[in-house]
Amino acid sequence: MEIYIVRHTQVNVAKNICYGQTDVGLADTFLEEAGVLKSKLPENIELVYSSPLSRCKKLAEYLHERLIFDENLMEMHFGDWELKSWDEIDSEQLNTWMNDFVNISTPNGENLSRLYERTSIFLDELRTKPHTNIMLVTHGGIIRCIWAYVLEIPLQNIFKMPVHFGEVFKLKLGKDKNRDSIQKWR
Repeated sequence: MEIYIVRHTQVNVAKNICYGQTDVGLADTFLEEAGVLKSKLPENIELVYSSPLSRCKKLAEYLHERLIFDENLMEMHFGDWELKSWDEIDSEQLNTWMNDFVNISTPNGENLSRLYERTSIFLDELRTKPHTNIMLVTHGGIIRCIWAYVLEIPLQNIFKMPVHFGEVFKLKLGKDKNRDSIQKWR
């Protein structure tokens, strides 16, 4: 199964704001960015799985008619840190979390292990579906977890992989993990 993985376009949020699962809007450049994205994608996409957050939902609706929304594709939940500037967050709490974001949850939020678990559940189930060509519209954290899942890399290394707004990746998901492959799509 070929999967085109798309990160949502730019959001209407100031830089340096932690927004995770907060349902923020898209930038005024949405139509332009979405048009460019659509031109990069093949026409034979059967179905789109999308995060239900509006920044992904709006893009998914623009790109395709057949949609399934799945909460496992939502960004990491930052709990009490949602919509705060990273500079506003208590430095001791932030440093503790930064030292082990894989295992330590944000206050009333989740950790990277939980995000990875949700991603793995989604991909394990997707592997059993009869699809040929599909698309995922999701978030940077989920995309990095997909990379970790396919490449079997340690979670603490996923932020070494840049994932830009509106970026497209292509994944081949096999019947088992030994047949998976990932490549960047242009």
